[in-house]
Amino acid sequence: MKLAIRSGVAWLTLGCVGMMPLSGQAEPALPWPAKQITWVVGFVPGGTADVLTRVAAQDLASRTGLNVVVENKPGASGAIALQQVARSQASDGYLLTVPGPLIYPTPQPAIGKELAPVMLMAQGPMVIVGPSQRALPTLRDVLADARQRPESWSYGSSGNGTSQHLAGELLNQYAGTHIMHIPYKGGGQAVSDVAGGQIPLAILGSAPVLPQIKAGKLKAYAVTTSVRLDALPDVPTVAAAGFAGYDASQWFSVAASPGIDATVLDQLNAALQQTVRSQAFQAAVKNAGMVAGGGSSDDLQKFIAEDTAKWQKLLDSGAVKLKDGS
Repeated sequence: MKLAIRSGVAWLTLGCVGMMPLSGQAEPALPWPAKQITWVVGFVPGGTADVLTRVAAQDLASRTGLNVVVENKPGASGAIALQQVARSQASDGYLLTVPGPLIYPTPQPAIGKELAPVMLMAQGPMVIVGPSQRALPTLRDVLADARQRPESWSYGSSGNGTSQHLAGELLNQYAGTHIMHIPYKGGGQAVSDVAGGQIPLAILGSAPVLPQIKAGKLKAYAVTTSVRLDALPDVPTVAAAGFAGYDASQWFSVAASPGIDATVLDQLNAALQQTVRSQAFQAAVKNAGMVAGGGSSDDLQKFIAEDTAKWQKLLDSGAVKLKDGS
């Protein structure tokens, strides 16, 4: 199976919300599209991509003078949203937040092919959490129990083939476990179920789980990157918990409709460069335990190619099982 990077999107509100241009601004700073930008979200609200995109879209609206309408389009782990934007015309003014790494059981539109690359928005760790009311002391305890009682353990993620799913299967490889994956339509739903004890574990972006951890509803076992999360200084990395070499991160990028004019793409990239440096976005990525992105559209394509190669070994091992329509 080859890694197919795909899109999941998250933005301004439940449903659609228009961000109006600044009062008194006669002409849009970005002459694309004629009326508004529609920023599609491939997952339900509440996940890390959703949190960051809401902030970014609000800033983009103020910088460009255009309405920004956010449309949540969950389903098929983001594939529905990806296909919608790939079918659109450049003049339709669509943007899409593309999280990664992500895989599909069948080929889907890809950045640099059916979708135009815009910019890397952010990247950072995921957190392995469980319900506080029945938490074990450490991740090593969890994994030891999972080896003895595999039928008692499962983990939730924001969807089949998502970065959280890949991180979970990588953990299974390192730990010699067979913890079952439970895909959700977004991180928000998974957070609710793990906090309520319906599932014993979840691997999710930090933004949706931090409030629940601080409220004492979730136990944080480990972060998936090779460095600790500033917001959770006492939570070890998976590697420090006894699995040297383990390292998994998630990222969020921005894509546009195919066929977008190169000049407009450069202007859009320039506007988003300012957005990711804004005070509001910097605060949002810090709260999410992530690092703001940036760079050119070419930089984004290079980044995706390198990340794809990193995960191909896991896919070639057959550890990740996908089903059509999941």
